[in-house]
Amino acid sequence: ILGTIAALNQNKLADYSVIALATAGSTIPTFVIAPVIQLVFGLSWKLLPIGGWGDGALINKVGPVLTLALPQIAIVARLMRGSMIESLRSHHIRTARALGLSDWSVVVKHALRGAVLPIVSFTGPAAASLLTGSIIVETIFSIPGVGRYFVDAALNRDYTLVMGTVVVIALFTIVFNLIVDLLYAVVDPRVRYD
Repeated sequence: ILGTIAALNQNKLADYSVIALATAGSTIPTFVIAPVIQLVFGLSWKLLPIGGWGDGALINKVGPVLTLALPQIAIVARLMRGSMIESLRSHHIRTARALGLSDWSVVVKHALRGAVLPIVSFTGPAAASLLTGSIIVETIFSIPGVGRYFVDAALNRDYTLVMGTVVVIALFTIVFNLIVDLLYAVVDPRVRYD
């Protein structure tokens, strides 16, 4: 949504704001975002717990999810802005506008369909990034999970567990990329797998 808003308001305040936020969000690493979320939302405002799963309530998951999601949202916003601007400048969009279609119809039905292709391509590497980023986030938020066990195994020199975890993460990455390839054919009818 942010990328679409920026593309529709190109070279205006909304565009510059989204670009600035997206650039900042995509360049700040998760090991910096996590302590900031803990400090601001946990210690200062007392809205979120600092770490652990606690009683399993949904509020305990907000901090880790925000930490993992913010960089991905920023990258998607930048990708969407660029591809939406390119899509809005294409010939079929000019034709749709010349036929008298409303701006809403042009953007939603025609421009978004072409602009979403880079986002679909990005979801495979993004899923791999979430898996590897969870290693850091689980450690910072004291969450028992695969990432935490991976760090403990590395510190205890349990190479078998480290290699097994790497293989599992690699398999998930391969599966996510396969799903992305299949989705690409669904989103773009020009791509067909025989």
